[in-house]
Amino acid sequence: MSDSSAPDAAGLIDRLRLIEEQPLDTRAAAYAAVHEELVRRLESAPTDPSSAS
Repeated sequence: MSDSSAPDAAGLIDRLRLIEEQPLDTRAAAYAAVHEELVRRLESAPTDPSSAS
């Protein structure tokens, strides 16, 4: 992990800890929101054209 992603990782860990303290139905919705956010970030990330098949 690079130094630039360390704050993101720490923020995610803090967010997940808060989610774990919530009731089950609230947790489910919060995890779904985290999932959607991560999907958007991954899909918008630059790709390495040399690794494409």
